Amino acid sequence: MPTLLILMIVAATVFAFWSAGRAAAERAEAVGRDACRAAGVQWLDHSVHAIGLKLCRHDNGWLGWERTFRFDYSIDGEDRHVGKLVMRGDRLIAFSGPVTRGVTPLH
Repeated sequence: MPTLLILMIVAATVFAFWSAGRAAAERAEAVGRDACRAAGVQWLDHSVHAIGLKLCRHDNGWLGWERTFRFDYSIDGEDRHVGKLVMRGDRLIAFSGPVTRGVTPLH
């Protein structure tokens, strides 16, 4: 009986970790897609790829995961550039990728 209980706890922990990872990937995908749309570039492959995972401390003091994702985009349809997103939970911490093409007037 204790073995079954331990197995259930381990399975629930693995499922929670997997579910949080999928939620972060879906959020990163939405952010990448929106950034490409705002910059007027083509979002390639329609997906993000997890390239990093590390343990970090969130703003509230609790330990959590920081996940790094990469995505590809094209400016003119013939080139390929790499963008990168860093997520802590569901918050975007860092972004490098396409920027808007418009000129911003200086004040």
